[in-house]
Amino acid sequence: MYHSFYAFLIILILFTNCKGQNSSHHPHKYTNQLSKETSPYLLQHAHNPVNWHAWNPETLEKAKKENKLLLISIGYSACHWCHVMEHESFENEEVAKLMNDNFINIKIDREERPDIDQIYINAVQLMTGSAGWPLNCIALPNGKPFWGGTYFPKENWTNALTQIANVHKTNPEKLEEYAEKLTQGIQQSEIVQANTSEITFELDTIKKSVQQWSTLFDTNLGGMNRVPKFPMPNNYHFLLRHAHQTQNDSLKDYVFTTLTKMALGGIYDPINGAFSRYATDEKWHIPHFEKMLYDNAQLVSLYSDAYLITKNELYKKTVIQTLEFIERELTNTEGAFYSSLDADSLNKEQHLEEGAYYVWTKAELQKLITTDFDLFSKYYNVNSYGHWEEDKYHLIRKETDEDFAKNNHLELSNLTSKVKTWDTILLKARQQKPRPRLDDKTLTSWNALMLKGYLDAYRVFNNPNYLKIALKNAHFLKNQQLTQQGRLYHNYKNGKSTINGYLIDYATVIDAYLKLYEATLDEQWLNISNTLTEYCFAHFFDKNSGLFFFTSNIDPQLITRKIEINDNVIPSSNSILANNLFKLGHYFYKPNYIKTSKKMLHHVSNNFVNYGSAYANWMNTYSNFSSPFYEIAIVGEHAIDKIKELNQIYIPNKLIAGSSANNNMPLLKDRYMKGKTLIYTCIDGACKLPTTDIQTTFEEIQN
Repeated sequence: MYHSFYAFLIILILFTNCKGQNSSHHPHKYTNQLSKETSPYLLQHAHNPVNWHAWNPETLEKAKKENKLLLISIGYSACHWCHVMEHESFENEEVAKLMNDNFINIKIDREERPDIDQIYINAVQLMTGSAGWPLNCIALPNGKPFWGGTYFPKENWTNALTQIANVHKTNPEKLEEYAEKLTQGIQQSEIVQANTSEITFELDTIKKSVQQWSTLFDTNLGGMNRVPKFPMPNNYHFLLRHAHQTQNDSLKDYVFTTLTKMALGGIYDPINGAFSRYATDEKWHIPHFEKMLYDNAQLVSLYSDAYLITKNELYKKTVIQTLEFIERELTNTEGAFYSSLDADSLNKEQHLEEGAYYVWTKAELQKLITTDFDLFSKYYNVNSYGHWEEDKYHLIRKETDEDFAKNNHLELSNLTSKVKTWDTILLKARQQKPRPRLDDKTLTSWNALMLKGYLDAYRVFNNPNYLKIALKNAHFLKNQQLTQQGRLYHNYKNGKSTINGYLIDYATVIDAYLKLYEATLDEQWLNISNTLTEYCFAHFFDKNSGLFFFTSNIDPQLITRKIEINDNVIPSSNSILANNLFKLGHYFYKPNYIKTSKKMLHHVSNNFVNYGSAYANWMNTYSNFSSPFYEIAIVGEHAIDKIKELNQIYIPNKLIAGSSANNNMPLLKDRYMKGKTLIYTCIDGACKLPTTDIQTTFEEIQN
């Protein structure tokens, strides 16, 4: 039904691989309503000839009053193809006139308004079978969509809008009929089917999922056996845990192959540090060059744990360089983290070009690297392997430093010195280029992911600076984003927080604060986590499904209220919250929390076998129920020191509670003994005899 109406409109969605260019900015001829916004993405469009509006009650009322269709265009500031479409269509006066005459045009930053983005990306998926950004949707004045797609070349875009405007004038009932049916489809897609079978958690369910999932693995180059290739950190974090706990060496090898290929590949920036969004090719060479906070936050956590198991220096270097990038490029004076760096920057012709900041010509490199150029070229593959397009090369490696030194008859220390010199030269040269644009808004959920990344790196590498940065960010979130009523804001910029928090904000902050409690034993973070959880039950919980809505019940109603369950690049808000409930249930002995977590898992567990990638974080929590999970309570003067010692061992199936003095927390009550630091290993509150030795604790867990 959806596809047939698409055919009725006779519109093809075309994708192209040609590189778009954008002219440099001139004095502003036009200014629209977006000039009043704070989102960098919206501000990028503030001087288009298109009369853009933000999504708000006034805009929606204007559409109803004028009986105009809504043209909803969604993207984000680091999105390359968003820039291309802006240059080709939204900066064009003739296109703008067509849009202004026939539509109320709304620009949305998908990162600020994921609730709106979720609805219209769902609509486009139902209509076309796929979706992405820029996302363009046409809807009735009441917000119900009937047509949409992603990137459109100018001619296709104007043809589509002309036809839609004519249909609206001549046969509006047709659009209304289709919009109603499509809206019903969107609403039905949100219904989570209840699992009425008996609740059981079997490790075999996960094994079957991984077995089915593994048929899609690229065991030679890592990642999935397709292009483009996305890092998907929560996927590999779960697979790493499962491989470790089940002693599955082949799966472990696959995960480490993936992590090594990504760290050596062009998706990782060896000069500035940090990962780009994804690779467009099978060997992780050419990325879409935007650097997103959420990717790097989760990859820091993943590589930290991978180092804990392997002691692979490449993984350690990757974490250190990435956090140096975050501290240098994406951290403000308040301790908040910015959102991203753009894929595009100005080239020599002063046009915006994807990757211009990162790629080199061979001539440029020869001028910069005046000694050992042949060795440099071999190391970074300034050859057919590292060639991108035209005369441009993007740095990529084939071997670890250890293997390269051995194969080229070099001492490792000598190679390390040379690489440091090369990278310093290239960094200095790159800093002379125009920088990619910065998206300097702060998002609560992404900040919480990065806070957790710093805490995971601190746990593994014991660098006090990581904890210092984590604490500053945690206090920023507490002081700026958390209200006295226990409500979180979603965004922050220029001293203002304006958007009510979504479930993903609560889930990620609770998760990060639980990590912070384990690192510091400061109970305020544990207590705030519990308070935020109670707020989620009061304002997000759906009694019918036993899951949580993405939006609060105090938010204005959209055409549907979504329940997010699929894990994507960022795990779903419900999967994170299910794990939080599991942990908090143990910390505070709250059976209802654990019962809710079980029900949430049970409702989605039928999807595990066929859709492993979309339920990886769910399976992480499922593993807590289907395998032994340890509560480790450490009480005594040297509790923090013992925790640091414990953290040098990879134990994914544990939580830590601790205190340096007498404490009435359920896991710690009556366990303090003056003059001793005691370690208790427990399962569901049943504890073994205490010990003072971490190695004994580890052996108890292993057995």
